[in-house]
Amino acid sequence: MAGFPAPQTPRGFGSGKTGMRTRTTRFGRTVVALMLREMASRYGRSPGGYVWAVMEPLGMILLLSIGFSLVMRSPALGNSFLLFYATGFLPFNLYQRLANTVGTSLPFSRNLLTYPAVSWFDAISARFVLNTMTQLLVSYVLMVGILVVIDSPVVLSFGPILFAFACAALLGLGVGLVNAVLFGLVPVWQPIYRILNRPLFLASGIILIYESMPPLAQDILWWNPLLHITGRAHEGFFAMYTPQYVVNAYPIGWGLVLTALGLLLLRRHHARILQNS
Repeated sequence: MAGFPAPQTPRGFGSGKTGMRTRTTRFGRTVVALMLREMASRYGRSPGGYVWAVMEPLGMILLLSIGFSLVMRSPALGNSFLLFYATGFLPFNLYQRLANTVGTSLPFSRNLLTYPAVSWFDAISARFVLNTMTQLLVSYVLMVGILVVIDSPVVLSFGPILFAFACAALLGLGVGLVNAVLFGLVPVWQPIYRILNRPLFLASGIILIYESMPPLAQDILWWNPLLHITGRAHEGFFAMYTPQYVVNAYPIGWGLVLTALGLLLLRRHHARILQNS
């Protein structure tokens, strides 16, 4: 068979697979390195930093529980103020933390972004993954502790719980990406955002459930995607509660649209944002 040349691999086929694998490995290593850097800078090298990550949301839950237990006989759902406020606050806290940390990803990693091996997408990914993992772990620890403390039977529905936290993470990512653009291009937006964000705590179903609100407030606040998220979270911990107002596609749609918009804007303007920061 000397007259026939040996078959050859099409040019670039093997190298394409190798190149993709190399880029994926490099991306993973870069993201992990950025995560370790933030862990060291934010939480320090001692366990005390991580204790504070748990104590901060716990303090807010205790404050709400003690304060409202003085003026109310029972919470809107169930018999435990701790459980009721925790189920609404923890998904909201995940959203809020991601919206803030993802929004400041580029200034936070500005020095490292001068290296060709580190991209703006690496910085965004590292902050999103680290803060999501941290808040989910904190939420798990707090919920387990609360369920042990209240010592009352609770029928958990994991579908609504997972949905609520996943939507909170997606929405936080989307808002954070858009904030990353606006913080860099319109510096005055950062204080404006902080002011606008404060009423969300009262309007997201943490203190009052949707059914307890006046009709006018229901008509207005239904458009808040966080209200749908906390409604699903409450459903997961209170078997008797079925939030008929919740539309699952609504918070998902908000999260996907904002994430896509933020990524497109960052791809175009990330260099200008770094210059302004």
